[in-house]
Amino acid sequence: MTQEQLSVKDYLLYIYTPFCGTCQVARTMLEKIESVHQKDIFYKMNASLYPEFMHEHKVESVPCLIIKKDNEMKEKIYAFRSIPNIYRYLLEYQPELFSV
Repeated sequence: MTQEQLSVKDYLLYIYTPFCGTCQVARTMLEKIESVHQKDIFYKMNASLYPEFMHEHKVESVPCLIIKKDNEMKEKIYAFRSIPNIYRYLLEYQPELFSV
């Protein structure tokens, strides 16, 4: 994750730590979604490498999916639950993924 990527007005940012089992499950869900759409949808950030970002954005735990839309943090999702649950957020914040 670069400063340039963080400065865009819209993104979906998956925050994890390498040794977190729950993060691995969440990552698998996100990878399956990207596989279906055949494109990279989520930026990825190792929380251990960005402590300032974690503090500044008050990220409480990992895994976390931050949704930034129109240059504003809209959601911080900590409970990924299931692929359909993640799709609910994608439908709301990234409807263009579903355009034909």
